[in-house]
Amino acid sequence: MAEQTKSTRRLAVGLVTSDKMNKTRRVEIPRLVKHQRYGKYIRRRTICYVHDEKNESRVGDTVEIIETRPLSKMKSWRLVRIVSKGADVPTAQEISQPQA
Repeated sequence: MAEQTKSTRRLAVGLVTSDKMNKTRRVEIPRLVKHQRYGKYIRRRTICYVHDEKNESRVGDTVEIIETRPLSKMKSWRLVRIVSKGADVPTAQEISQPQA
């Protein structure tokens, strides 16, 4: 037992859907599941809360995340990198303000 290896950590790629929390992002990971009886493919999603130390990701970004030890009640994933920047999504305040 000279060297013990860590268990393999899961990597996932998902879309940031919320950046309202400080250092935390809500990421959705889409997947297709085949219906057991009818054989039709159904869209499902997994929602992960991700730790983003530098607050660098924004809504609409595609990010790569890695599983880690529990960081809080809901967070057990960390941001690895931003795969691609998303388009600027207007916030609720920008929508409600009339254009001058």
